[in-house]
Amino acid sequence: MSGQSLLGGRYELLEPAGGGGMATVWRGRVRGAAGFARTIAIKRMLPSLSESEDFAAMFVEEARVVADLSHPHIVQVQDFGQDERGGYFIVMEWVEGLDLGRWLFAHRRAGLATPWACVARVGAAIARALHCAHERADAEDNAAPVFHRDVTPSNILIDVYGVPKLSDFGLARAMDRITLTTPGVVKGKLAYVAPELVGGQKASAASDVYSLGVVLWEALAGRRLFEAGNELELFVKVGASQIQPIDELRSDLPEGLGVCIQRATEKLMPNRYSDARGLAVDLERVLHRHGDGDREALARSVASVRDRSLS
Repeated sequence: MSGQSLLGGRYELLEPAGGGGMATVWRGRVRGAAGFARTIAIKRMLPSLSESEDFAAMFVEEARVVADLSHPHIVQVQDFGQDERGGYFIVMEWVEGLDLGRWLFAHRRAGLATPWACVARVGAAIARALHCAHERADAEDNAAPVFHRDVTPSNILIDVYGVPKLSDFGLARAMDRITLTTPGVVKGKLAYVAPELVGGQKASAASDVYSLGVVLWEALAGRRLFEAGNELELFVKVGASQIQPIDELRSDLPEGLGVCIQRATEKLMPNRYSDARGLAVDLERVLHRHGDGDREALARSVASVRDRSLS
């Protein structure tokens, strides 16, 4: 930070890397003794929200809760602090790669169908990550599940080694305090919300599974699932949850993959996967049965998209 003090005395902001309704994410660097330095991600709460006790509490809770979630497919929290003005920031691992939304856009722009095996591998990994969050226990070993509530393409990262990681648990607790109509907070998220949440029910493991199912449907279809001219129309479509079987849009899908996505996106909760692990197991079974979907294939695809964006 040229001419400025380091955040927490150790963290240097390099450039903005993304953002949302609550915070901005920066690519940064941590400084240590003897010239040690490592690239990190720094999530800073938006200044416009820093005066709100509710939003500050959400940000603090995100850091506390996600720090408990240790899993290879969850972006790890490394530190938490305040800047010189009292604004909160979260230090996380830096994922060198791209988000799923960018990967999907690159395929659409090139007129290419996404490789089904890569989509299935991403789905299985993120389902495992969700299961970890859903099975969280507190210090006394009591059940303390965390429901993500914001499983969207932009919150699924894929690193250059082909490892998918789930990020941004910022709405994991926020939805207990705000509504779907809160300006600027859940904009663009409604299309991935489970129909029971639109109906006023509380989040659950099944609602996160539904959101992931929508992401996978879109990843294979190459288009948005619920298209609408305005928010009210979208609200109605999400609540109705009428979904065309993905097998009708992709003739190249192996047996069983369409069934996984259909079960994940069932409107009625009793017909849906009751936990994310079940979805992960079924996706992994499809990959194993058809002998495809190795991590290197996903890594090569990520590298190809990154190379095209730089050319």
